[in-house]
Amino acid sequence: MKYKVEDLRVFAESLLLASGLEADKSKAVSDILIEGDLLGHTTHGLGLLAPYLAELASGKMSKNGLPDVLSDFPAAMVWDGKRLPGPWLVLRAMEVAMERAKQQGTCTVVIKRSHHIACLAAYHQRATQQGMVIALHCSDPNSSSVAPFGGLDPVFTPNPVSFGMPSSKQPIMVDVSTSATTNGMTNRLFNEKKLLPAAWVMDGHGKASADPAVLFAEPKGTILPLGGMDSGHKGYGLSLMVEAMTGGLAGHGRADPLEGWGATVFLQIIDPQAFAGLKAFERQMDHVIAKCKSSKPAQQGETVRLPGERGLQHQALSQQQGLQLYPSIMPALSAWAEKLQVSLPQAV
Repeated sequence: MKYKVEDLRVFAESLLLASGLEADKSKAVSDILIEGDLLGHTTHGLGLLAPYLAELASGKMSKNGLPDVLSDFPAAMVWDGKRLPGPWLVLRAMEVAMERAKQQGTCTVVIKRSHHIACLAAYHQRATQQGMVIALHCSDPNSSSVAPFGGLDPVFTPNPVSFGMPSSKQPIMVDVSTSATTNGMTNRLFNEKKLLPAAWVMDGHGKASADPAVLFAEPKGTILPLGGMDSGHKGYGLSLMVEAMTGGLAGHGRADPLEGWGATVFLQIIDPQAFAGLKAFERQMDHVIAKCKSSKPAQQGETVRLPGERGLQHQALSQQQGLQLYPSIMPALSAWAEKLQVSLPQAV
Protein backbone atom coordinates (compact mmCIF):
# COMPACT_ATOMS: atom_id res chain seq x y z
CA MET A 1 0.00 0.00 0.00
CA LYS A 2 0.97 3.61 -0.58
CA TYR A 3 0.98 6.40 1.98
CA LYS A 4 1.33 10.17 1.83
CA VAL A 5 4.93 11.01 2.67
CA GLU A 6 3.96 13.62 5.25
CA ASP A 7 1.60 11.16 6.98
CA LEU A 8 4.44 8.65 7.29
CA ARG A 9 6.72 11.37 8.61
CA VAL A 10 4.22 12.32 11.32
CA PHE A 11 3.63 8.64 12.16
CA ALA A 12 7.33 7.82 12.51
CA GLU A 13 8.04 10.96 14.52
CA SER A 14 5.08 10.25 16.81
CA LEU A 15 6.32 6.71 17.52
CA LEU A 16 9.77 8.02 18.42
CA LEU A 17 8.36 10.79 20.63
CA ALA A 18 6.11 8.26 22.39
CA SER A 19 9.23 6.17 23.02
CA GLY A 20 10.76 9.08 24.95
CA LEU A 21 13.15 10.37 22.29
CA GLU A 22 13.66 14.13 22.32
CA ALA A 23 11.79 16.14 19.68
CA ASP A 24 14.79 17.23 17.57
CA LYS A 25 16.15 13.69 17.55
CA SER A 26 12.76 12.20 16.66
CA LYS A 27 12.46 14.54 13.69
CA ALA A 28 15.98 13.79 12.45
CA VAL A 29 15.49 10.02 12.65
CA SER A 30 12.08 10.07 10.95
CA ASP A 31 13.33 12.38 8.18
CA ILE A 32 16.33 10.19 7.34
CA LEU A 33 14.42 6.91 7.49
CA ILE A 34 11.73 8.22 5.15
CA GLU A 35 14.38 9.65 2.83
CA GLY A 36 15.85 6.14 2.62
CA ASP A 37 12.52 4.73 1.46
CA LEU A 38 11.99 7.62 -0.94
CA LEU A 39 15.31 6.74 -2.59
CA GLY A 40 14.28 3.08 -2.82
CA HIS A 41 16.51 1.69 -0.03
CA THR A 42 13.74 -0.38 1.55
CA THR A 43 16.02 -2.26 3.96
CA HIS A 44 17.44 1.02 5.32
CA GLY A 45 14.32 3.18 5.56
CA LEU A 46 11.27 2.73 7.77
CA GLY A 47 12.16 -0.96 7.92
CA LEU A 48 14.67 0.12 10.57
CA LEU A 49 12.13 1.95 12.72
CA ALA A 50 10.81 -1.09 14.60
CA PRO A 51 14.36 -2.22 15.52
CA TYR A 52 15.19 1.37 16.54
CA LEU A 53 12.12 1.46 18.81
CA ALA A 54 13.25 -1.80 20.39
CA GLU A 55 16.69 -0.29 21.01
CA LEU A 56 15.09 2.77 22.66
CA ALA A 57 12.89 0.54 24.81
CA SER A 58 15.86 -1.50 26.01
CA GLY A 59 18.03 1.54 26.68
CA LYS A 60 20.58 0.50 24.05
CA MET A 61 19.93 3.72 22.11
CA SER A 62 20.35 6.88 24.19
CA LYS A 63 17.36 9.22 24.27
CA ASN A 64 18.84 12.43 25.64
CA GLY A 65 21.96 14.55 25.59
CA LEU A 66 24.70 15.80 23.30
CA PRO A 67 27.85 14.20 21.90
CA ASP A 68 31.15 14.88 23.63
CA VAL A 69 33.74 16.72 21.52
CA LEU A 70 37.01 14.82 22.08
CA SER A 71 39.19 16.66 19.57
CA ASP A 72 38.61 19.97 17.81
CA PHE A 73 40.89 21.38 15.13
CA PRO A 74 39.60 23.89 12.57
CA ALA A 75 39.08 21.25 9.90
CA ALA A 76 38.98 18.02 11.95
CA MET A 77 36.88 16.86 14.88
CA VAL A 78 36.29 13.65 16.85
CA TRP A 79 33.02 13.15 18.70
CA ASP A 80 31.86 10.54 21.20
CA GLY A 81 28.29 9.91 20.09
CA LYS A 82 27.36 8.32 23.42
CA ARG A 83 25.08 5.88 21.56
CA LEU A 84 22.71 8.68 20.57
CA PRO A 85 20.58 8.20 17.41
CA GLY A 86 22.84 8.00 14.38
CA PRO A 87 20.76 10.12 11.96
CA TRP A 88 20.61 12.99 14.45
CA LEU A 89 24.38 12.80 15.08
CA VAL A 90 25.23 12.77 11.37
CA LEU A 91 22.90 15.67 10.55
CA ARG A 92 24.38 17.66 13.44
CA ALA A 93 27.90 16.86 12.25
CA MET A 94 26.97 17.92 8.70
CA GLU A 95 25.80 21.31 9.93
CA VAL A 96 29.14 21.90 11.66
CA ALA A 97 31.22 20.50 8.80
CA MET A 98 29.44 22.48 6.07
CA GLU A 99 29.80 25.74 7.97
CA ARG A 100 33.51 25.14 8.56
CA ALA A 101 34.06 23.98 4.96
CA LYS A 102 32.76 27.36 3.76
CA GLN A 103 35.60 28.97 5.70
CA GLN A 104 38.37 26.39 5.24
CA GLY A 105 37.47 24.43 2.12
CA THR A 106 36.91 21.19 3.99
CA CYS A 107 36.00 19.73 7.36
CA THR A 108 36.01 16.16 8.64
CA VAL A 109 34.03 14.86 11.62
CA VAL A 110 34.64 11.33 12.90
CA ILE A 111 32.13 9.92 15.39
CA LYS A 112 32.70 6.98 17.68
CA ARG A 113 29.94 5.21 19.62
CA SER A 114 27.14 6.41 17.36
CA HIS A 115 24.04 4.28 17.07
CA HIS A 116 23.14 3.01 13.57
CA ILE A 117 23.01 5.81 10.95
CA ALA A 118 20.53 4.26 8.43
CA CYS A 119 20.82 4.91 4.66
CA LEU A 120 23.97 6.85 3.74
CA ALA A 121 22.51 8.22 0.50
CA ALA A 122 19.73 9.86 2.53
CA TYR A 123 22.19 12.53 3.67
CA HIS A 124 23.73 13.41 0.31
CA GLN A 125 21.29 15.97 -1.06
CA ARG A 126 21.63 18.13 2.05
CA ALA A 127 25.22 18.76 0.94
CA THR A 128 24.89 18.72 -2.85
CA GLN A 129 22.02 21.22 -2.77
CA GLN A 130 24.51 23.65 -1.25
CA GLY A 131 27.09 22.90 -3.94
CA MET A 132 29.26 20.75 -1.68
CA VAL A 133 30.79 17.31 -1.93
CA ILE A 134 30.11 14.81 0.84
CA ALA A 135 31.97 11.61 1.72
CA LEU A 136 30.21 9.49 4.34
CA HIS A 137 31.43 6.04 5.39
CA CYS A 138 30.73 3.85 8.41
CA SER A 139 31.51 0.57 10.10
CA ASP A 140 29.89 -1.30 12.99
CA PRO A 141 32.63 -2.60 15.29
CA ASN A 142 30.09 -4.54 17.35
CA SER A 143 29.40 -7.22 14.75
CA SER A 144 31.08 -9.10 11.92
CA SER A 145 29.54 -10.86 8.93
CA VAL A 146 32.10 -10.37 6.12
CA ALA A 147 35.26 -12.46 5.88
CA PRO A 148 38.52 -11.03 4.54
CA PHE A 149 39.31 -12.22 1.02
CA GLY A 150 40.74 -15.72 1.25
CA GLY A 151 39.40 -16.33 4.78
CA LEU A 152 36.43 -18.08 6.35
CA ASP A 153 36.09 -16.19 9.62
CA PRO A 154 34.15 -12.90 9.57
CA VAL A 155 35.98 -9.71 10.53
CA PHE A 156 34.02 -6.83 8.97
CA THR A 157 30.50 -5.53 8.60
CA PRO A 158 29.47 -4.49 5.06
CA ASN A 159 31.30 -1.17 5.73
CA PRO A 160 29.49 1.10 3.24
CA VAL A 161 31.20 3.95 1.41
CA SER A 162 29.23 6.84 -0.04
CA PHE A 163 29.79 10.07 -1.95
CA GLY A 164 27.45 12.86 -3.02
CA MET A 165 28.64 15.19 -5.80
CA PRO A 166 26.81 18.19 -7.29
CA SER A 167 26.41 18.98 -10.97
CA SER A 168 24.46 21.75 -12.65
CA LYS A 169 21.44 19.45 -13.15
CA GLN A 170 21.27 16.57 -10.66
CA PRO A 171 23.52 15.17 -7.97
CA ILE A 172 25.55 12.00 -8.34
CA MET A 173 24.91 9.81 -5.30
CA VAL A 174 27.09 6.76 -4.73
CA ASP A 175 26.18 4.47 -1.81
CA VAL A 176 27.69 0.99 -1.94
CA SER A 177 28.81 -1.63 0.52
CA THR A 178 32.35 -2.92 0.39
CA SER A 179 30.74 -6.37 0.56
CA ALA A 180 28.66 -8.11 -2.11
CA THR A 181 25.41 -7.51 -0.20
CA THR A 182 24.19 -6.26 3.17
CA ASN A 183 23.06 -7.75 6.46
CA GLY A 184 19.64 -6.19 5.96
CA MET A 185 19.13 -7.86 2.60
CA THR A 186 20.39 -11.29 3.64
CA ASN A 187 18.26 -11.23 6.81
CA ARG A 188 15.16 -10.22 4.85
CA LEU A 189 15.60 -12.89 2.18
CA PHE A 190 16.41 -15.55 4.77
CA ASN A 191 13.19 -14.78 6.64
CA GLU A 192 11.26 -14.87 3.35
CA LYS A 193 13.00 -18.11 2.30
CA LYS A 194 14.26 -16.49 -0.91
CA LEU A 195 17.58 -16.55 -2.74
CA LEU A 196 19.97 -13.71 -3.51
CA PRO A 197 20.27 -12.60 -7.17
CA ALA A 198 23.75 -14.15 -7.38
CA ALA A 199 26.35 -16.02 -5.30
CA TRP A 200 27.05 -13.16 -2.89
CA VAL A 201 27.61 -15.27 0.23
CA MET A 202 29.94 -18.12 1.14
CA ASP A 203 29.17 -21.14 3.27
CA GLY A 204 31.33 -22.24 6.18
CA HIS A 205 33.39 -24.50 3.90
CA GLY A 206 34.37 -21.74 1.46
CA LYS A 207 31.83 -22.43 -1.30
CA ALA A 208 30.03 -19.49 -2.91
CA SER A 209 26.24 -19.53 -2.65
CA ALA A 210 23.13 -17.52 -3.43
CA ASP A 211 21.29 -18.93 -0.40
CA PRO A 212 21.38 -16.61 2.65
CA ALA A 213 20.60 -19.63 4.83
CA VAL A 214 24.31 -20.51 4.79
CA LEU A 215 24.88 -17.51 7.07
CA PHE A 216 22.78 -19.16 9.76
CA ALA A 217 23.89 -22.79 9.32
CA GLU A 218 26.79 -24.49 11.10
CA PRO A 219 29.57 -23.90 10.37
CA LYS A 220 28.32 -20.37 9.73
CA GLY A 221 29.00 -18.78 6.37
CA THR A 222 29.83 -15.16 5.64
CA ILE A 223 28.96 -12.41 3.17
CA LEU A 224 31.57 -12.15 0.42
CA PRO A 225 33.60 -8.96 -0.03
CA LEU A 226 32.72 -6.83 -3.05
CA GLY A 227 34.09 -8.67 -6.10
CA GLY A 228 33.15 -12.09 -4.78
CA MET A 229 35.27 -15.19 -5.15
CA ASP A 230 37.13 -13.85 -8.20
CA SER A 231 38.14 -10.31 -7.27
CA GLY A 232 37.09 -9.91 -3.67
CA HIS A 233 40.53 -8.51 -2.85
CA LYS A 234 39.11 -5.19 -4.08
CA GLY A 235 36.26 -5.13 -1.59
CA TYR A 236 38.63 -6.40 1.10
CA GLY A 237 40.97 -3.48 0.50
CA LEU A 238 38.11 -0.98 0.52
CA SER A 239 36.78 -2.44 3.76
CA LEU A 240 40.19 -2.00 5.39
CA MET A 241 40.16 1.61 4.18
CA VAL A 242 36.80 2.17 5.91
CA GLU A 243 38.16 0.63 9.11
CA ALA A 244 41.08 3.06 9.04
CA MET A 245 38.93 6.11 8.33
CA THR A 246 36.35 5.21 10.99
CA GLY A 247 37.78 3.14 13.83
CA GLY A 248 41.37 4.19 13.17
CA LEU A 249 40.73 7.95 13.14
CA ALA A 250 38.19 7.71 15.98
CA GLY A 251 40.54 5.62 18.11
CA HIS A 252 37.61 3.31 18.81
CA GLY A 253 36.56 0.20 16.93
CA ARG A 254 37.07 -3.53 16.78
CA ALA A 255 39.89 -3.47 19.33
CA ASP A 256 37.42 -2.31 22.00
CA PRO A 257 34.71 -4.09 24.05
CA LEU A 258 31.36 -4.65 22.32
CA GLU A 259 28.57 -2.20 23.17
CA GLY A 260 25.78 -3.28 20.84
CA TRP A 261 24.40 -2.32 17.41
CA GLY A 262 25.95 0.94 16.33
CA ALA A 263 28.40 2.71 14.06
CA THR A 264 31.72 4.47 13.81
CA VAL A 265 31.31 7.27 11.28
CA PHE A 266 33.58 9.20 8.90
CA LEU A 267 32.05 12.38 7.47
CA GLN A 268 33.91 14.79 5.20
CA ILE A 269 32.54 17.89 3.49
CA ILE A 270 34.47 19.55 0.65
CA ASP A 271 33.55 22.98 -0.72
CA PRO A 272 34.57 23.26 -4.41
CA GLN A 273 34.62 27.06 -4.02
CA ALA A 274 37.89 26.68 -2.12
CA PHE A 275 39.46 24.87 -5.08
CA ALA A 276 38.80 25.76 -8.74
CA GLY A 277 35.31 27.00 -7.86
CA LEU A 278 31.83 25.50 -8.07
CA LYS A 279 31.25 26.52 -11.70
CA ALA A 280 34.50 24.85 -12.76
CA PHE A 281 33.56 21.75 -10.76
CA GLU A 282 30.13 21.58 -12.38
CA ARG A 283 31.60 22.08 -15.86
CA GLN A 284 33.86 19.08 -15.43
CA MET A 285 31.14 16.90 -13.88
CA ASP A 286 28.58 17.94 -16.51
CA HIS A 287 30.99 16.90 -19.25
CA VAL A 288 31.66 13.49 -17.68
CA ILE A 289 27.94 12.97 -17.11
CA ALA A 290 27.16 13.82 -20.74
CA LYS A 291 29.79 11.33 -21.91
CA CYS A 292 28.33 8.61 -19.69
CA LYS A 293 24.75 9.31 -20.80
CA SER A 294 25.70 9.29 -24.49
CA SER A 295 27.53 5.96 -24.20
CA LYS A 296 25.84 3.35 -26.41
CA PRO A 297 23.77 1.07 -24.15
CA ALA A 298 25.08 -2.46 -23.72
CA GLN A 299 21.51 -3.80 -23.54
CA GLN A 300 18.89 -2.84 -26.12
CA GLY A 301 16.13 -0.74 -24.60
CA GLU A 302 18.24 0.28 -21.61
CA THR A 303 19.99 3.58 -20.97
CA VAL A 304 23.09 4.47 -19.01
CA ARG A 305 22.08 5.86 -15.62
CA LEU A 306 24.01 7.85 -13.07
CA PRO A 307 24.50 6.48 -9.55
CA GLY A 308 21.46 7.61 -7.59
CA GLU A 309 19.39 8.50 -10.67
CA ARG A 310 16.81 5.76 -10.20
CA GLY A 311 16.49 6.70 -6.52
CA LEU A 312 15.85 10.35 -7.39
CA GLN A 313 13.16 9.31 -9.88
CA HIS A 314 11.55 7.09 -7.23
CA GLN A 315 11.72 9.98 -4.77
CA ALA A 316 9.94 12.41 -7.11
CA LEU A 317 7.23 9.90 -8.06
CA SER A 318 6.61 8.87 -4.43
CA GLN A 319 6.22 12.47 -3.32
CA GLN A 320 3.57 12.96 -5.99
CA GLN A 321 1.69 9.65 -5.85
CA GLY A 322 2.44 8.28 -2.39
CA LEU A 323 5.22 6.13 -0.98
CA GLN A 324 4.96 2.36 -1.44
CA LEU A 325 6.33 0.59 1.64
CA TYR A 326 7.85 -2.88 1.58
CA PRO A 327 5.09 -5.33 2.69
CA SER A 328 6.73 -6.33 5.99
CA ILE A 329 7.24 -2.77 7.29
CA MET A 330 3.75 -1.63 8.35
CA PRO A 331 2.83 -4.89 10.13
CA ALA A 332 5.99 -4.57 12.24
CA LEU A 333 5.18 -0.94 13.04
CA SER A 334 1.51 -1.66 13.76
CA ALA A 335 2.49 -3.60 16.88
CA TRP A 336 4.52 -0.62 18.12
CA ALA A 337 1.70 1.77 17.26
CA GLU A 338 -0.68 -0.25 19.41
CA LYS A 339 1.82 -0.47 22.26
CA LEU A 340 2.64 3.26 22.16
CA GLN A 341 -0.96 4.34 21.40
CA VAL A 342 -0.09 6.08 18.13
CA SER A 343 -2.60 6.23 15.27
CA LEU A 344 -1.71 4.40 12.09
CA PRO A 345 -1.48 6.40 8.86
CA GLN A 346 -4.21 5.87 6.28
CA ALA A 347 -3.23 4.32 2.98
CA VAL A 348 -3.98 6.33 -0.16
